[in-house]
Amino acid sequence: MSKCSALHDKKVLVPRGKGQAKAFSQLVEGYGGIPVEIPLIAFRPIEKNHRLQECLEALDTYDWLIFTSNVTVETFFSFYDRDKQALPKIAVIGKKTAEVLHEKGIHAAFVPSAYVAEVFVDEFLPAVDIHSKVLLPKGNLAREHIAASLTEAGAHVDEVVIYETYMPEESRLKLARMLADNELDILTFTSPSTVDHLMVVVRQYGLEESLKKCIIGCIGPVTEKKLLEYGITVHASPDEYTVKDMMKSTIAYLEDKS
Repeated sequence: MSKCSALHDKKVLVPRGKGQAKAFSQLVEGYGGIPVEIPLIAFRPIEKNHRLQECLEALDTYDWLIFTSNVTVETFFSFYDRDKQALPKIAVIGKKTAEVLHEKGIHAAFVPSAYVAEVFVDEFLPAVDIHSKVLLPKGNLAREHIAASLTEAGAHVDEVVIYETYMPEESRLKLARMLADNELDILTFTSPSTVDHLMVVVRQYGLEESLKKCIIGCIGPVTEKKLLEYGITVHASPDEYTVKDMMKSTIAYLEDKS
């Protein structure tokens, strides 16, 4: 990484919360950019309810447990404090999620080659028996693609919401002010929810013209599709769905532009 890169002195929106922003910000700094941490998304565990308790108590009846993100892993284990050896086989979306599991001493039995739901389903289906019982912990805004596809293939899938996704109130005013003052050069998006939450602020404060002045980078085709649905031009969307590749793609765009 070089501080002489095209990212030098550019202010880059880091849309993650405190627990996840550090590595992202360090990456931006390594390329010479200036990270601006404004969490567009935050997570809070739901209050433990009968449905969740029921799933946890029946965990030994499942063949597979699917984790779709780091947040899902961390939240699940804030509820589950029993013998990890009693867990069913675990499938994850993403190498990073597998690493978080590994840090807890747990091995992921299945990791797809690309970190999107569609690829996960295509590669996971041949690995499961047609009548497998699957538990899918998720956030309240999670897509239905995995559960719907597995169910259609004959699996029994139980979904259980374990956390809520929201935009921190303090982020709204900071984001509105910085966009209005044209203080952000590059906006990065890591999920469709980060796009939705930003657009709520943009529309509330009439910041559409300010948004057009920013360079837009994102991770994954689903997030890119969400941006395009809002009519937002995407300048950087790498084939590998990682923050590092997104920043490399953004730098390549800046170099081409100059």
